[in-house]
Amino acid sequence: MGNITTFFKSRSNFIVTIMLLVLKLILLRYFFFSAIHWQGLPGEILSMLVLLCFVELLLPNKGRWNWLGYFGFNLIISFILFAATLYFAYFGTVPTYRVLSGLNQVPEVGASVSALIKPQQFLFFVDLLILFIWKIVRRSQRSTSNYGYSFGFGSQKRRDRRWLWKAGISALMVVSILISGLYIASGKDIDNELVRAEKVGFLNYQVDALLRNQEEERKIAEGNLQETITKIEQLQSTYPYRDNANTDGQPQYFGAAKGKNLIVVQMESFQNFPIHLTVDGQEVTPVLNGLAKEGIYFPYLYQQIGQGNTSDAEFMSNTSIYPTGTIAMSTGFGSRELPSLPRLLQNHGYEANTFHINDVTFWDRNKLYPALHFDKYYDKPYYENDHFNDFGASDEEMYRVGVEKLQKLKDSNQLFYAQFVTTSSHSPFIVPKDRQHMTLPADLEGTSLGNYLLAANYTDYAIGTLVQRLKDTGMWDNTMLVFYGDHFGVNSNETSAAEITSKLGVPYDDKVSRFNIPFIVHIPGQNMGVVSERSGGQVDMLPTIANLLGVSLKDEQFTALGQDLLNIDRNVFGMRYYLPTGSFFNDEIMFVPGKGFEDGTATSLRTLEPIEDFSAYRQDYDYVTQLMKLSDEYVNLLPKRH
Repeated sequence: MGNITTFFKSRSNFIVTIMLLVLKLILLRYFFFSAIHWQGLPGEILSMLVLLCFVELLLPNKGRWNWLGYFGFNLIISFILFAATLYFAYFGTVPTYRVLSGLNQVPEVGASVSALIKPQQFLFFVDLLILFIWKIVRRSQRSTSNYGYSFGFGSQKRRDRRWLWKAGISALMVVSILISGLYIASGKDIDNELVRAEKVGFLNYQVDALLRNQEEERKIAEGNLQETITKIEQLQSTYPYRDNANTDGQPQYFGAAKGKNLIVVQMESFQNFPIHLTVDGQEVTPVLNGLAKEGIYFPYLYQQIGQGNTSDAEFMSNTSIYPTGTIAMSTGFGSRELPSLPRLLQNHGYEANTFHINDVTFWDRNKLYPALHFDKYYDKPYYENDHFNDFGASDEEMYRVGVEKLQKLKDSNQLFYAQFVTTSSHSPFIVPKDRQHMTLPADLEGTSLGNYLLAANYTDYAIGTLVQRLKDTGMWDNTMLVFYGDHFGVNSNETSAAEITSKLGVPYDDKVSRFNIPFIVHIPGQNMGVVSERSGGQVDMLPTIANLLGVSLKDEQFTALGQDLLNIDRNVFGMRYYLPTGSFFNDEIMFVPGKGFEDGTATSLRTLEPIEDFSAYRQDYDYVTQLMKLSDEYVNLLPKRH
């Protein structure tokens, strides 16, 4: 009995570490799935055993370095699980190893990240603190150190026992790898990333992501761009976007803004519910309300961004291509020659410029903008820092500089396309007191929701300064304006749907309303007053804008994954990353799959109530799933820039 006790005591670092890490994996599952879901727990344990067995084979049998090795391993895994929990809190999706490529962006959005941190997330590090204190206390109680290495010297019996232990660990690692492989294989046919991660385990999910990526790269290597374009066209022809089969006539609103300049304003974290909202008799967005009243307003547009967030929105609005969801498009495809709105308009005599007050390297925009073929970009050095928020310059300052640059083009009779990417409404939505333009009621003062409304109101105010500058410089009458939100702003972990409804008196759903963003088009001199009931996504913006400018995508042989929202009778489009793969919107519902279609859920876009019978939408599910796969294939086959 004494020998057994001594044996396990000598392996205490291995045993204690596996016990602690299993508890942390259970905690992670609780953060991810709001429950442990015991069925997938063996997969978690086995994958962790693989790593720990590998560590045990590398480390000396005992001594200082054995303890430090396990402590360090525990620290690294704890940090990864902590980061994964934060990531999930914001994105609502399980992170993969490829997300690590975006960690260099964290310092730029430190305030946003810190707002997500909750005390319970630090439970991942409690054991490390206790172990460290315990080690310091033990060491101080010793008059001499007995740390050392074990290189196999000693009795033959002891050496044999050590080799037997190592052999057992090797066997355990092999068995764990084999069974983990079975777990990974069991999730092969599950498109829903959250359900797949729940079934196979967090670490096995990383291996699954690696294998899927390799399989995708293999298929791409065997692919052909023109064949993929043909497959996209053939697939799109099968969906009844239009009631009238004869589409040879001129599209509605075609060329309504032909020959005019184009300004597109991408509004940071801007959802649709502030549009036409009043708080204590104050309009939150009076400027945008007026532009929507005179122009074309799409109240049922939804975000489709992936890992790249704001930069993915820029990518989509300029390409009509779905983000892959596995990497920020600026990072993964900034080296490509992207078919884009700048290229389309340059063929018609436009110059394309883009304005953003952050450093152009943020989210690899220094790669994205050349890939999109913008003629010039104006980033941080071009603006005076009026210290609006952590990003620096305000939206007002961006518009001041932007209009100055555009006026030079106007003076030389040069048509232009200008993209403005706002930042003043970035989370955590802190607007300086002297820049606030509305007064909050007491129940909203100091709340996340109240701060969001102040930020949305400031964004609207700054747009008013843009409008005035365009009028003052004589550009207003010859410029089509487009406004849209890049992604949601209100985080459901901080502000519940019930709070929004009770305090603002508007219906709100944690998913449908959260992903709902405004899309407003204003054409000067045309008091259109159109409110479109058509649902759409960010991939639909380019085809819609091109139609209004009189640019035929068919004549240009431009492959768009989206549709012209002004010339279809129904629509369907996919979303992933913030929702699992297989999710889609159409004119009636938002659908989110379970393991597949049959166990999914559907919510009405109009009533925000659950839809029990969604069997009629099976065709939409199959179509969108296939279309998004072809979109991935298409963007991966695009040639690299020279």
